[in-house]
Amino acid sequence: MEFPEEVLRAVGAGAVWSSDHEGLSGDVWKAGSSYVKRAGVDERERLLWLGEHFEMPSIKAFADGWLVLANVGAPSLASADPLVAATVMGTTLRSLHALPIDSCPFDARVAVVLEKARRNVEAGLVDPDDFDDDNLGATPSELLERLVATAPPDEDLVVAHGDFCPPNVLHRPDGSTVLIDVSRLGVSDRHRDLALAHRELGEEAAAAFDRAYGLTPRPERLAWYRLLDEFF
Repeated sequence: MEFPEEVLRAVGAGAVWSSDHEGLSGDVWKAGSSYVKRAGVDERERLLWLGEHFEMPSIKAFADGWLVLANVGAPSLASADPLVAATVMGTTLRSLHALPIDSCPFDARVAVVLEKARRNVEAGLVDPDDFDDDNLGATPSELLERLVATAPPDEDLVVAHGDFCPPNVLHRPDGSTVLIDVSRLGVSDRHRDLALAHRELGEEAAAAFDRAYGLTPRPERLAWYRLLDEFF
């Protein structure tokens, strides 16, 4: 893997590189005290904006589609006890969703995400082998038709993370949290986040999540936003 000079300078000449770390894929590397990941301008802009309201990993460099982030020194909730993870996630999400939507410059309303889903299908970026079990056997085009036909007529808008799941919430021993992987952040129905949290946590932990968040989700909205996630 070749990295831009700006990235290498930000990481440091003596950094040890590894992709064998919790929650990291082939496009995310740990390098010394930094993380290096594939990312577009969208994620960089969202990191900067959300950093005005929440603690976020600081950006050390951004060049040629590679983002260098400082290691905040906190593990993700992916390996935490599910009930602990659920409670922390519910409390954290309640704070995120309390941000005024007028302050957020990023749009992830239904019309916007439907158009992005359509472009992803047309570009061949939606893999039917990765669909949830109840959608296996459908083609991306068939699933898109279902998504459009069942789109909600109204939205309960908040500033949504867009990929709110345990690996994307870092949790320190003092109880503070740091959000990562915010490339989908934008003004959206709150159920976009609730749906993914429910899917990842399971039934028992999801109940604890709902108590911490302070709201009982609408099942039909959870189902639609889970369907939406198949396209991203």
